[in-house]
Amino acid sequence: MSHTNRIRDTYSESQRKILYYLKRGLDKGKHYFKSKYIAKELGLSPKEVGTNLAILAEICEELDISRWSYSNSTTWRVLPRGA
Repeated sequence: MSHTNRIRDTYSESQRKILYYLKRGLDKGKHYFKSKYIAKELGLSPKEVGTNLAILAEICEELDISRWSYSNSTTWRVLPRGA
């Protein structure tokens, strides 16, 4: 199964959008992301982003996603697995 097909079959549409957003950010050297900014950029609610990031933190094999800070919106630290 190709990488793209596996992502499409494993994750919901919102989760796919979030994953692509995070990967683009990682490619630019970012490692910290605020839920409210992800939500604004993707047209989702901050709660929807937070809920899906918590799920992705458990099931995503490619990225290490963890809650980092709670000030003024949850900040998430994201690293490629194995980094």
